[in-house]
Amino acid sequence: MNPLIISLGAGVLVGLFYALLRVRSPAPPAIALVGLLGMIIGGQIMAHVKPQPQASTITTHVDKVG
Repeated sequence: MNPLIISLGAGVLVGLFYALLRVRSPAPPAIALVGLLGMIIGGQIMAHVKPQPQASTITTHVDKVG
C-alpha cells in the first residue's frame, strides 16, 4: 500500500481521536503545517543528497557431482 495513503489515514484517525477526547493540538494549525512541510522537504533533500544503498547481486556457483 502507498505510504502516503497510510500516513494520511493515520493522520485522520489521530485527528478524530483528538476531537473525540477534545484534546487541543499543542501547536497552532498553521505552525504545525509549516513544520510538517519542512519535514517533508528535508526528507526529500536527504533522499537526493545521501546515496541510497544499492542491492547487491549475489551469484553462486554450484558444481554438479556425479
